[in-house]
Amino acid sequence: MELAFSFVFGLALGFSLTVPPGPMNMLIASQTVRSLRAGVITGLGAMSADLVLGVLVYALRSSVDIGSVVRWVYLLGAGVMVFFAIRVLRAPGAPAPDLAGSLRTYSQGVAVGLTNPFQVLWWITAGLAFAYLGGVVLFVGLFAAVLVWVLVFPYALHLGTRGRPRLERVVPYVSAAIMCAFAVYFAVLAA
Repeated sequence: MELAFSFVFGLALGFSLTVPPGPMNMLIASQTVRSLRAGVITGLGAMSADLVLGVLVYALRSSVDIGSVVRWVYLLGAGVMVFFAIRVLRAPGAPAPDLAGSLRTYSQGVAVGLTNPFQVLWWITAGLAFAYLGGVVLFVGLFAAVLVWVLVFPYALHLGTRGRPRLERVVPYVSAAIMCAFAVYFAVLAA
């Protein structure tokens, strides 16, 4: 029963990381309107970033002074959000279906995930705190939730925008605007 609770708790924790609107979901959304495949690949990049952050936070849990790092996380995150907002607006149509196009799309998801202050701070705080409670089973549940989200969110958005060209055109602009708003917010928090 304790293992089942840890898994379900991990699922809830995973959805607390992935579902809230933020820069990562905006990047996934902007890629999804270009192609469903690109949205899923971006989400898998974000999931990979979560795996890296989870491992790093757990490994470095006792040797990093969190207070000295937070300001730089916010500043870096603000810069990356502006960079990717501009890329979202300048990106032409659907990404190339070849391996190079997929790797570029995946690397964008990883880059935003590793520099998104919300994601980084979530791992430093909630992720680290809960690592002690549920161990491996909790993390399996967490990453199961992340995987469900990176598959379901793009698919639902794809279905919702398919055949609605005006809506498809609006999503990248809304995504870029929200990423810029987060960049401003991160810069203010860093100051």
